[in-house]
Order: sequence, then structure tokens, then C-alpha cells
Amino acid sequence: MFDILMYLFENYVHSEVELLVDEDELTKELTRAGFHQADILKALSWLERLADLQEGDKPYLCNHAQQSFRIYTKDEMDKLDVECRGFLLFLEQIQVLSVETREMVIERVMALDETTLILEDLKWVVLMVLFNVPGNESAYEQMEDLIFEQPDGRLHS
Repeated sequence: MFDILMYLFENYVHSEVELLVDEDELTKELTRAGFHQADILKALSWLERLADLQEGDKPYLCNHAQQSFRIYTKDEMDKLDVECRGFLLFLEQIQVLSVETREMVIERVMALDETTLILEDLKWVVLMVLFNVPGNESAYEQMEDLIFEQPDGRLHS
């Protein structure tokens, strides 16, 4: 499923091609690209939920001070290793992520099929979330710089 999300993000967001609105056409294109139907439906549902996070009630958000500390659940720690959790904290400290966008990232990570997530994949989830949340253009650009301007996409040696 993550491969499909990456395919869509790279082929539509970073290109001049307009994203197809017709889900059937998009499904056909992804099938022609070699993806399985079940994974396609999961990926499209994941993206739909990402869009939904911007609207309506957001029960996972609360009015915490920016200096609050996030305690991860066991399931979250199983999926996000120490390196990933440290990276999320780093992004908050440099104000790429707010408390709200951090929670959106964690919510979207937990919705992925993968049992664990590597740091490189987490970076892309952060980028997708920031791209989809209005008002985060500067944070999105900072995140792009962190991913693309570092040798081999690494932040640390």
C-alpha cells in the first residue's frame, strides 16, 4: 500500500499532471502500473481519510501547549522505532510540525499496513500530511529541503 501512496505522490504532486478525480480511472492506471486491487483500494481509502482529517471534528486534537511532551502507546512504539519518534520530536522542535500536524502524521502512520516504518518512509508520510493541510506551505517546503537537499536523504551522519 505504501508503494502506491509513493507512486501517486511522486507522479502527481511533483509533476504538472493533474490528479485524476475519477477513482475508476485512477484504479485502472494503478492496476496497469502493476499494483494489486486490494492495495489500491486501501491506498485510496488512506488518502481519503487524510483529506477528512482537515474537516469536521478532530477528536485526536486538543489544546496542548507547544512545549508538551508526547507519550506514545505500545502500538505506536512498535510501529515507530526510536529513530522515527526522535525525528518527529526534531520536526516539532524546528517547527516543521505542530502538535496538530504531528498527531495527523501519527494517525496516518498507524493506518498503514506496515508493521514497522523506517525513517525514510516516515519522512514521506510527513510530506504527504503537510502537503494536504492548508496553511503549512512553509513547513512543507522545509520538509522537502530536509529530504531532498541532504546527501542520500540523510539528516545525520
